[in-house]
Amino acid sequence: MIDSNKEIFKTAIKQSAIDANCREEDFFSENNVIVKSGCNGGARKYLELPFDCNLIYYGNNIVASVNEKYMDTVQKFLDRFSRVHCFETPNLHALDGELNKYGLQSCFMAEYFLPDIDRLRALECGYRLKLLGPEDFQSLYLPQWSNALCERRKQLDVLGIGAYNEDGLIGLAACSADCETMWQIGVDVLPQYRRQGLAAALTSNLAIEILKRDKVPFYCAAWSNIGSVRNAIKCGFMPAWVELTFKSIEFINKTNGAP
Repeated sequence: MIDSNKEIFKTAIKQSAIDANCREEDFFSENNVIVKSGCNGGARKYLELPFDCNLIYYGNNIVASVNEKYMDTVQKFLDRFSRVHCFETPNLHALDGELNKYGLQSCFMAEYFLPDIDRLRALECGYRLKLLGPEDFQSLYLPQWSNALCERRKQLDVLGIGAYNEDGLIGLAACSADCETMWQIGVDVLPQYRRQGLAAALTSNLAIEILKRDKVPFYCAAWSNIGSVRNAIKCGFMPAWVELTFKSIEFINKTNGAP
């Protein structure tokens, strides 16, 4: 079982280096680092590689994994603004404006959380909890469980914990084996059962089960999703890194429902 924060953090850094096509030590440089994005077999399976532009920040320096066509543009941006403000408007608009010329725009902004071994505890919720596996998920690919399970990548959903009352399933946390060493947690609770501690109980218990299997659980939330962020912190997770990904304007318009 993984039992140290040092090992957890080292695993995350190693995975980010694979995803970004950089060296692990690049995340500890005194200066921002820009590298050519590439397709690495060990990368998180949901990533669409190579990146056009992806910025990763663990709190020290920014590592930018970029298509070489945009390297000069991104380098000028990183040289112009402080590291923290590169992820904020109005400064972010400067990079948006330059990459718009190539048909790109800022798209995904996410904060990632890792468990703090000193704070992680199996929380209770007053409902029956049950450990679930892939064989239990087959009938659960429904809208109400779409954060916990992903129908497009069923083969990656490997482990879950359900909360039950006399009527059946009322909450579900599950994880996807997004890469060899790290499993991502998603959680859903039926609306009428929220604010009762179910999400925290499900997330914390699942995180412990993942660690028992020598994998690192991680949790992702949009910075504006206060409820999700609070759940992560309540469960004993701590902010670890942030990412900002640029996608084609065509992709963004399609995601927004444009014809």
